[in-house]
Amino acid sequence: MCGKFTAKASWTEIVDLIHATPPREGGDNDRTLTFRVMGAVPLIVFDPVTDKRRVVPMRWGFPHPQDWRRPQPIHARAETIDTTRAFADAFRDGQRGIAIVETFNEAPDGGALYVVRPAGAIGIAFVWRRFDIADMPQPLFACVMVTVAANTLLCGLPTDRMPAILSPDDWAIWLGEEPASLERVKACLKTADDVRWTMTPEERAKSARCGKPTISDPAGLF
Repeated sequence: MCGKFTAKASWTEIVDLIHATPPREGGDNDRTLTFRVMGAVPLIVFDPVTDKRRVVPMRWGFPHPQDWRRPQPIHARAETIDTTRAFADAFRDGQRGIAIVETFNEAPDGGALYVVRPAGAIGIAFVWRRFDIADMPQPLFACVMVTVAANTLLCGLPTDRMPAILSPDDWAIWLGEEPASLERVKACLKTADDVRWTMTPEERAKSARCGKPTISDPAGLF
């Protein structure tokens, strides 16, 4: 399953890339950032207090009940997101977000990792929660990626899941900006298929360091 994705540095503060003027290419902001499980993901959320979208850094992976340092779970199945105890409240309460992605990795059980490159930037569905942890002076904001059945391209791998990629028309519904029933919100989670997508084995870099994105401070959110 997906445990890593990439995005452009210039996207980390764009809350509506689908309709925004694309950032100019070149310079430091055009570098590619890599986001992994346990790292901070720049998540687009809707703030009902300000009635605006925000980009908030959240740890990828809910804290394990016995040890908050362990990320478990990291994925939520779309089919049961409204009934699984770990995710149902977040889904129903509008704690839903979007990560803008340039590529994402698929890691089947055993074998090589693969990089999937969609035809342009995409928005992957996440749900998030705030956790108050005794060992931490500040609340932990954590998120998990929503998954759906694999599309035609990914079915060539020994995996049956992929990230839930939102249609641009569904962004406002998923975030909670546009009023909708929970049935309609859940209907946003469907398998995306596009013949323009490509998939290649991941090339291991000899040495790579990931820069940190510039993203908003989540203190005081909700």
